Amino acid sequence: MKVSSAIALGSNLGDSRAILEAAIETLAQTPGIILQTKSSWYKTKAVGPPQPDYINGSVILRVEMIPQLLLEILLKIEKKFGRVRQERWEPRTLDLDLLLYDDLILDTPNLQIPHPRMRERAFVLVPLAEIAPDWIEPISGYAIKELLKEVDCSEVHLLVGK
Repeated sequence: MKVSSAIALGSNLGDSRAILEAAIETLAQTPGIILQTKSSWYKTKAVGPPQPDYINGSVILRVEMIPQLLLEILLKIEKKFGRVRQERWEPRTLDLDLLLYDDLILDTPNLQIPHPRMRERAFVLVPLAEIAPDWIEPISGYAIKELLKEVDCSEVHLLVGK
């Protein structure tokens, strides 16, 4: 059974745009995953300690796997592109977050769906609203385009050109 899944992508170390494009290509070539659509790229201010701005985006995937397996694949792809997890809010070559998995609500020690902080983050909601405005976030019951109205989007800017 194929289900829709929303993934947030981000990078602020290295050639971020190239890393993000390559990560999407890697996802698209993974058995059991079909890339449905991807958002534009957005430049956003980093959360946490001073560090370079991020490039953020989202993709919608059709997947034929349980969410835990999808999470494992995302973590392997992060590692492939040089992601090292040492401290929270640190700069990173690649960040892949599993945001939504159809209308599933899941709360386990290593995976929460919907992503617990997505409703507060303009850098997640802006690209997601571009490609899935009517997707209902199952905890709040609101569509992504409605959640977007509740966050400050002033630090999220469409990235144009190369």
